[in-house]
Amino acid sequence: MVLARSEVTRSDGTDATDVTGATGARRGRPARGTAVRLGLMAVPLAFFALFFAYPVVAIVGRGLKDGGQWQLGRFGAVLSDPDVVQVLWFTGWQAAASTGLTLLIALPGAYVFARFDFPGKQLLRAVVAVPFVLPTVVVGSAFLALVGRGGLLDDLWGVRLDTSVWAILLAHVFFNYAVVVRTVGGLWGQLDPRQEEAARVLGAGRFAAWRRVTLPALGPAVAAAALMVFLFTFTSFGVVQILGGPTFSTLEVEIYRQTADFLDLPTAAVLTLIQFAAVLGVLALHAWTVRRRESALRLVDASQTARRPRGRGQWALLWGTFAVIAVLLLAPLVVLVERSFAGPDGYGAVFYAALGSAANADSTFAVAPLDALWNSLAYGAAATGIALVVGGLAAAALALPRLRRGPSGRTPVISRFVRGFDALLMLPLGVSAVTVGFGFLITLDEPPLDLRASWWLVPLAQALVGVPFVVRTMLPVLRAVDGRLREAAAVLGASPWQVWRAVDLPMVRRALLIAAGFAFAVSLGEFGATVFLARPDRPTLPVAVARLLGRAGELNYGQAMALSTILMVVCAAALLVLERLRPLDRSGEF
Repeated sequence: MVLARSEVTRSDGTDATDVTGATGARRGRPARGTAVRLGLMAVPLAFFALFFAYPVVAIVGRGLKDGGQWQLGRFGAVLSDPDVVQVLWFTGWQAAASTGLTLLIALPGAYVFARFDFPGKQLLRAVVAVPFVLPTVVVGSAFLALVGRGGLLDDLWGVRLDTSVWAILLAHVFFNYAVVVRTVGGLWGQLDPRQEEAARVLGAGRFAAWRRVTLPALGPAVAAAALMVFLFTFTSFGVVQILGGPTFSTLEVEIYRQTADFLDLPTAAVLTLIQFAAVLGVLALHAWTVRRRESALRLVDASQTARRPRGRGQWALLWGTFAVIAVLLLAPLVVLVERSFAGPDGYGAVFYAALGSAANADSTFAVAPLDALWNSLAYGAAATGIALVVGGLAAAALALPRLRRGPSGRTPVISRFVRGFDALLMLPLGVSAVTVGFGFLITLDEPPLDLRASWWLVPLAQALVGVPFVVRTMLPVLRAVDGRLREAAAVLGASPWQVWRAVDLPMVRRALLIAAGFAFAVSLGEFGATVFLARPDRPTLPVAVARLLGRAGELNYGQAMALSTILMVVCAAALLVLERLRPLDRSGEF
């Protein structure tokens, strides 16, 4: 029997012909979703192509091309240089040593913040994070004031560490302590302790239960934290530049020397590519560990796992952590402040007063050093605005639902493209900022992009470093928004802009403020690119500090300490505001 189309109905009473329309709608959704995703990615891709890929490729090409031909033999010539081999060896082993030392010192602190409940815990947690947002020149200045020539240890006991690698290693631990405490401790606090208790009931000892139950669960978080610490120390610039002197040099410092001091672009290009390859490897490993951490664990509320210490061992661990924080994290900052007030005739504000006078400024300044504060604030605000726009669009694109595998089990091309786009956003954290800064000078010098004399040159470079922080802050929140809310708003006739304003914005407002704070803090401290781009009449605070430290004289040293203190206070204030905004249940995220 043949039925007319209008007679064909489904079991729910609806017309079967609706199936065709529904199928077509479902088929149309991926296409529309792909178009929306690509539209959101357009601005970030254009920004990174123009202000990241283009300068880096241009400076590398200028170093490795001669007469239009690639001179790949320069790799062999550079890598056979004993001095370069020494730089590569030092870069690798100091990063590994810094990572191991940081884990050794910070993992007990991660346990304390995860499992113990004590008065002032949230405030101390915020204090621990302050060193991470400090500019590297401030960290270098703080350790000079503590362990350098004329520092506190030199005055008291004649001990100096600025001529040894220990100053660099301790400064790296100071800088990255919070990475381990936040990444590992945040996850540790949300692991269900009943699993370990069950293993002990079954006869396992305390250490055996921890090794067999807790350690495998923490493994991905520990690996992720270690990889991030290794990345930050492998690409270290400001700390090594200030504390290492002419004796020690990482790849980043050597790229700067070859570029700025010797104008040896071939060597700088080869070193840049080596660092780039190493960074890609570290980022790939980090992404893999993060995926393992996200997919393998069941977490509980961190407030249910923390309790007051019990027994002498736990109290000793708590007070030992307090001592580490006081000696390693707080002492350098306290000494930095003390040295900024220690004038030639006793304690006072003589160095701060000198900051406002151009007559007392170093000859390398065309303005009073204090003007660097207002320059930094203005540059940081502009860079934050750029980073929020670029990073916000990128996070929105990455937060869209992932496409399913096709019938053949293959990952769609657009999904692979999105993963590559995600990796691209992280590259500014590892690619030589020196290369980016010098690349700006040699590429953005012709119409329609002749920006060499433009005020916006510095904020554009600083925004590159802020974008990854914006993306990583906003992405988890955007992914947590229920997609059905967006669909309901769209069904009611809301445009994409209205959907975002009515559904997404109220939920991500706090994350947006946190992202802005992080972008502002890292923009204030950016040094590697800004040292090339900041004009003498518009220096930033980090550039001013580095220039003052590079000149002899008690006044210059005191002004450097004073400027570093001002920069520390601004960054610490931004971080403490962020701590008031961020939620408490962060499952292993920084």
